[in-house]
Amino acid sequence: MDSVRRFLFEDLDIRGAVVSLGNAWHEMSAGRDDPPTVQALLGELAAVTALIAGNLKTPGRLGCQLRGDGLISLLLVDCDEQLRLRGTMHAKVGAGETALSFGELLGDGQLTLMLQSKHGDPYQSVVPLSGDSLAAVFEHYLVQSEQQPAWLFLTADDQFAGGLFLQKLPDADAKDPDGWNRLMHLAATLKPTELRKSPANLLMRLFPEENIRLFDPRPVRYHCPRDEAKVLAMLQSMGRAEIEAALAEQEELVIEDDICRHSYRYGTEIIPRLFD
Repeated sequence: MDSVRRFLFEDLDIRGAVVSLGNAWHEMSAGRDDPPTVQALLGELAAVTALIAGNLKTPGRLGCQLRGDGLISLLLVDCDEQLRLRGTMHAKVGAGETALSFGELLGDGQLTLMLQSKHGDPYQSVVPLSGDSLAAVFEHYLVQSEQQPAWLFLTADDQFAGGLFLQKLPDADAKDPDGWNRLMHLAATLKPTELRKSPANLLMRLFPEENIRLFDPRPVRYHCPRDEAKVLAMLQSMGRAEIEAALAEQEELVIEDDICRHSYRYGTEIIPRLFD
C-alpha cells in the first residue's frame, strides 16, 4: 500500500518514518518521457514530500520546489493534509541521458518549502542546494530547521519511490548515549530494494534488537483533477478585449496545465460565457 508510516524507538527517544509509493508514483510519472536519472529525482522528491507532509505538526498543503541553473531547471511536488500528491519537472533536452551527477543536473540553485495551513499565514523557507544528492539536500534542511541530528535515505525508479527517515530527539543521549551512533551503523546497511519490503519487515531486518513502536499507516495517493473553474477565472481576469484579440489571431485558446498535464481548449463560444 502507498503510505507513510511513522515509528518510534521507545528506549532511545529516536523517531522515524518510512514512505512507500507504488501506484501514486506510477500515476504521477505516467506519460512522461524523462530519462531515468531525471525520473528518479522526481520520484525521490515525491517520496520526501509525502514523508515530510505526513510528519507535520500543523497539517496543511506542503510544496517542495527545487530550482537550478543546470539541465534540470525545476522539480516541484506538493502534498495536501490528506497526503494527496501531484508534481512536475522541467528539463532541457538531453538531461540525464548520460551518467550526470546531482550537481551537474541541477547546478547552483535553491530549495523552497511552502506550507499553507487552513489557519494562519503561509510559511516559506528558502535554502541553497547543499549536498551531492536530493537526500543530502533535505537531510541538511531538516537538521537546520529542527536543530536535531537527522538521517535520510531516498530511492526511486520507474516502478517505485520510497524513503527512510530517522531523527534524534532531545532526550536521546540521556536514554542511551550510544543509541544514535548504533542506529546510524545499522541504517548504513540499507539497500534500495529493501525499501520495497513492508515497513515492519524492513525495520525488523535493520534494527532487530531495538524496541520499536510502529504507528498506523497513512495512505498516500496521486490527486490532480481537472479544474476548469480556475482556468475560466484566469481568462476572465485578462479582460474581454484581450481574449477577443487572442481568438482573432489564433482562432482557439489552448491552456496547458503543466502540473496535471490537462489541456483546456476554447473557441469564440467562450466570450459570452465569460463576459455576458
